[in-house]
Amino acid sequence: MASNHRHPAAPPPQGPRPAADQPEDQNPPPAPARESRHKSGRGAGQEPGQLPLDFGHRPAASRDDLIESDGLAGALGLIDSWPHWPSPVVILAGPTGSGKSHLASIWVDKSGAVPVDLNADAAAAMAVAARGPVLIEDVDRGALNEADLFHLINTVRANGTALMMTSRLWPASWPVTLADLVSRLKAATTVEIGEPDDALLAQLLVKLFADRQIDAEQRVIAYLVSRMERSLATAVALVARLDALALARQSKISLRLAAEVLEEMDRGAV
Repeated sequence: MASNHRHPAAPPPQGPRPAADQPEDQNPPPAPARESRHKSGRGAGQEPGQLPLDFGHRPAASRDDLIESDGLAGALGLIDSWPHWPSPVVILAGPTGSGKSHLASIWVDKSGAVPVDLNADAAAAMAVAARGPVLIEDVDRGALNEADLFHLINTVRANGTALMMTSRLWPASWPVTLADLVSRLKAATTVEIGEPDDALLAQLLVKLFADRQIDAEQRVIAYLVSRMERSLATAVALVARLDALALARQSKISLRLAAEVLEEMDRGAV
């Protein structure tokens, strides 16, 4: 049976282990693989209940790592068709955690696009866009300089390059008053990405656990899917909290721990 454990990053510390972890025995039998998680490597030497330092986990974001679904088919098809796009400006619109950044990363790898920030340096963004494809993520967050975005789109169109933008909202919901920019946005290709269904959510949980080198039991995955909020942002927070608590307690990720974390999230404690 696959274990619910992270493989130790380093050999366990030398010397006797705490009594709570191991009885005083000169030659104790080896613990089953499933019970070894969080008792060596990153979690070694911690006091029970002490939350470990968060070293971060970078989600895998390549084309092969993408879990395909009907909700992503339109955006993925557009990315796969690069550079034969119906328009030079593409907008991926969907809720937080819906996979926009993953899709954008795939396009960056495929096209060689350069991420730019109009608010940080508009002139530099224009120069980069004149030479090749560019990406703006979360364009609907923060202040939107309409004139700069209008000029960036014109630069892309004039030089035959491309622009991808990601947003939580459809362009029609952006606070745009500049008529020329409204016209340019209407001419863009906008693809909607929805919330995941049960099957996709289960696969995403498996992937998020795998990114942390955890092979979660299927019954735990099914329990979480049937009770959690239907969003990828929640899935990310849920997996991170489960991993942190399991490390702190040097325990496996069980149904009881899953129920505890879901209750915390219902109370808004996470």
